[in-house]
Amino acid sequence: MTQKIRVGLVGYGKAGSAVANVLSGDERFDLRWIARRSSSAELPNLPGTTLPIVSLAETSFADLFEQQPVDALVDFSSAESLHGYGEAVRQRGIMLVSAISAYSESDLQYARDLGKNTRVLCSPNITLGINFLIIAAKLLHKIAPFADVEIVEQHFKQKPEVSGTARKIAETLEVGGESITSLRLGGIVGHHEVIFGFPHQTVRLTHESIRREAFGSGAAFALAQLNKCATGFYTFDDLLLHLMTEELIRIP
Repeated sequence: MTQKIRVGLVGYGKAGSAVANVLSGDERFDLRWIARRSSSAELPNLPGTTLPIVSLAETSFADLFEQQPVDALVDFSSAESLHGYGEAVRQRGIMLVSAISAYSESDLQYARDLGKNTRVLCSPNITLGINFLIIAAKLLHKIAPFADVEIVEQHFKQKPEVSGTARKIAETLEVGGESITSLRLGGIVGHHEVIFGFPHQTVRLTHESIRREAFGSGAAFALAQLNKCATGFYTFDDLLLHLMTEELIRIP
């Protein structure tokens, strides 16, 4: 039997708790602990388990890694955390899957530097479907660069900033931020649509996150694939394109 990948999870908000539910129920992984910034008095337990939830206000990542070793770290917290655990991850060769949408360029440069010593994946949206959509949109844009492109993103009413995923789509398709339309409605988990306007037809590529567990499924996919990779910095695109290339080679 293949040895389980021991995983630590950083962040226990709405997305983080959904990710914890998925990883704790996946036989490929051993979710060892969850770390968050709240004090221990404010920390809830994961329903149905005795999984420890650790307060970063009361311990350091270095101590946590020593006391409860892991093979991989999944981060659904904030860009600030990257610098808190970065060197400890580097020194121990811990695999990192980061799903932070608000990294600055300097943050990303630091993540790329960590990739010199261990396996690192950064993705502003770690759902499998949205990353497939991005690849499909990139391919269509290359085939038809003359088409008009608009991006529509919809999220829950309390989300203040423009979706990091929408910004990544715009960057990938080399269109400006003015091509992004943001809507904030009710409790929408996440909706992204790329619209290509041709002279006599319209193509719409759409992805809908129905439940936040989609982030957990994406994190599980990323962990399993990254575990097969050599040391380096990767994007979700890299993992998908590698699999697609393998499948195309197999086609007779």
